[in-house]
Amino acid sequence: MSNNKDFVKEITNIEEDFAQWYTDIVLKAELADYTDVKGFISIRPYGYAIWENIQKYTDNLLKKNGVKNIAMPVLIPESLLQKEKDHVEGFAPEVAWVTMGGGEELEERLCVRPTSETVFSTMYSKWLSSWRELPFLYNQWCNVLRWEKETRPFLRSREFLWQEGHTIHETAEEAQKFTLQILDVYADVIENLLAIPVLKGRKTKTEQFAGADATYTVETLMHDGRALQAGTSHYFGQNFSKPFEIKFQNREGKEEYAYQTSWGISTRLIGAVIMAHGDNRGLKLPPRVAPIQVVIVPVAMHKEGVKEKAEELYNSLSEKYRVELDVREQYSPGYKFNDWEMRGVPVRIEIGPRDIEANKCVVVRRDTAEKIDVSLDELSEKLNEILESIQKNMYEECKKNVEQKTTVATNMDEFTENLNNNQGYVKTMWCGDAECEEKIHELTGAKSRCMPFEQEKISDKCVYCGKPADKMVVWGRQY
Repeated sequence: MSNNKDFVKEITNIEEDFAQWYTDIVLKAELADYTDVKGFISIRPYGYAIWENIQKYTDNLLKKNGVKNIAMPVLIPESLLQKEKDHVEGFAPEVAWVTMGGGEELEERLCVRPTSETVFSTMYSKWLSSWRELPFLYNQWCNVLRWEKETRPFLRSREFLWQEGHTIHETAEEAQKFTLQILDVYADVIENLLAIPVLKGRKTKTEQFAGADATYTVETLMHDGRALQAGTSHYFGQNFSKPFEIKFQNREGKEEYAYQTSWGISTRLIGAVIMAHGDNRGLKLPPRVAPIQVVIVPVAMHKEGVKEKAEELYNSLSEKYRVELDVREQYSPGYKFNDWEMRGVPVRIEIGPRDIEANKCVVVRRDTAEKIDVSLDELSEKLNEILESIQKNMYEECKKNVEQKTTVATNMDEFTENLNNNQGYVKTMWCGDAECEEKIHELTGAKSRCMPFEQEKISDKCVYCGKPADKMVVWGRQY
């Protein structure tokens, strides 16, 4: 039997134990690792490179929307957090406190930021004086800390990386418009970069952000039919600007409070990519976000000219694509093929002595496992087509999964049966009563994902209480 260097360690079957399959991929594809502090992870270079690609793409879109980047402190005085009542109540259970500094007890406790509305609001009240200065469209890329009870790498870790945007505007209409503009940015990132379809809508009052007037969301569905909130954009109205005194002189020369928004996406999106696209061979990365789009694996490397030809290919393709050349001598080609498949690299190029003679190489797609003979003269051009085809196909596969796992229910028997037999999204009518929402969660474990912008009339009665209902809500069990 070959030694263990010839085989990549097995990954748990996706259908048998989805949670363990997920953890296996995070660790074996070297995306992240556990640290000595419970609930905190170290993001490894490969995982961080995915985040950098998400960050770069998002940052570019935000800047096109007029947003500027800024940096705010990581510590927030307790008195600031207390200023907006709903906000502090919403975050209190997750806050970590600093009570000592330099060996001395602090006069006032400082919280490690769970989010930065309060800090931005304080600074905005200092910086703003006239309507002529508005809007302030600021964002920061940073880490935040939330003392979660149950943690899972990327999906729910105590410390995570994200961007948090906080804007203030002259009018309510302008702020509301900007809130939805950012939601479109998030939909673009998730659909066009990550190849995951989104469901856009408004959160119910129960599910909206603490301190918001309205929360809008982009929801995604994972391979196992559980939902993942992928990004949110909040309209605050004047809920923060009043307690924090964010005032300006309006066009009539009168004092007025600004209108505010806040929005964010995080490293949770890496978890979404794993769970929406991965399979039993491991990670599967959409080409646009993949740190390595193409890997070249020379076959029979010991033979004359093979390694040199592979290096030549690497040099020419590197100008256009993110390419890796695997010339590790301690591993067999078979091991390397499995290894790169497990890491989700979209395209593998195999080249050996016979291929070189025939002036071709073998291109293998990660998404379909299809092998294509490509002439070396046409390789660069052909790769572009193949990568685009993979990106599109991965989106379509994901979309198919969402369609197959979306059902309709007009009563609770149907609701429960649908969710238990085909876990996914369940569309129902809802009367708007928070009590019905709570009972549905108690009975099924499903929460309202959103009231979609594209409403449908399924019936005229609430799925739970049977009272008249005019809102369609999509429900699902969540991560």
